[in-house]
Amino acid sequence: MKDRLTGIQKLNERSREIFRQIVETYLSTGEPVGSRNLSRNLPIALSPASVRNVMSDLEHLGLIYAPHTSAGRLPTQSGLRLFVDGLLEVGNLTEEERRQIDVQLAARRRLPMDQVLAEAGEMISGLSHCAGLVLSEKQDLRLKHIEFVALEPGKALVVLVGEDQTVENRVIQVARGLPPSALTEAANYLNHHVRGLSIGEAKAHIETELAKAKAELDQLTKKVIEAGLATWSGTQGERRSLLVRGQANLLKDLAAVEDLERIRQLFDDLESKKELAHLLGLAEKSDGVHIFIGSENKLFSLSGSSLIVAPFRDETTKVVGVLGVIGPTRLNYARIIPMVDYTARLVGKALT
Repeated sequence: MKDRLTGIQKLNERSREIFRQIVETYLSTGEPVGSRNLSRNLPIALSPASVRNVMSDLEHLGLIYAPHTSAGRLPTQSGLRLFVDGLLEVGNLTEEERRQIDVQLAARRRLPMDQVLAEAGEMISGLSHCAGLVLSEKQDLRLKHIEFVALEPGKALVVLVGEDQTVENRVIQVARGLPPSALTEAANYLNHHVRGLSIGEAKAHIETELAKAKAELDQLTKKVIEAGLATWSGTQGERRSLLVRGQANLLKDLAAVEDLERIRQLFDDLESKKELAHLLGLAEKSDGVHIFIGSENKLFSLSGSSLIVAPFRDETTKVVGVLGVIGPTRLNYARIIPMVDYTARLVGKALT
């Protein structure tokens, strides 16, 4: 960020104003702008020839480019990033937008967490005219029933059924030649001890109980239980819920077949959740809004999209998710940044 601000400061007033006009025209229309149009709209008097000289310098710095010969100029990804960090004037939400967000989230405070998040994603999509994204840690599953199913030699499937009727399957390593009775005994033992507990609570409780039950359980059964515990512990941190709403907004105003192909690639990547889980880790490092432009996020290196996200926290102030929007790099950043920030803060309050 500091390096980018320094880059802006190195531009003189004339270069900065021409660069601003090129980027703002792109964000507004998506079209390249030429020297003649720029010279007419600049607040300072410059001839088209003088403007072309400045544009040549900006192109040499890697801030703008010509999409084809004799065209006007568009900002590069680096230019967009420099603009967003150094020249963008972030606006405020209108009173109507603020009221709309307040009313919609206040009405949903008593809903389950997943419904609050789904509604928030739908709402931010509608307000921004982009796709809304919510990535969160799944609520800790409260166990209703556990079953062990023998697979190939040395492997068994653990079936966890939650009180909310969700089902999770996990494969564990077991001793080769393990008799079916050991799996049945392990399931009966766990169902007796962990019903109604979360996975974290069940792990702690069973570890205590196993210390007392050495004579009660045979070694094979005990090893099945321990393998299940190790699997639960190892996958808890990977439990993420991804909600994407309003994908149809990304199909608006596509200019060419290649644009449609880029969006199709984005849909495929979202479906497989590539590169999204690390956003929670990024959000934990600092407060406020995070902006990823194009290939700054591996997810968007092919689709050329931008992502604006902000974290939301639980009652312990721990980051439990991020909320934001996905759209083309030609986003209305000044309007959407405060919208995402405000909505994420309200989602945190609604969850607590």
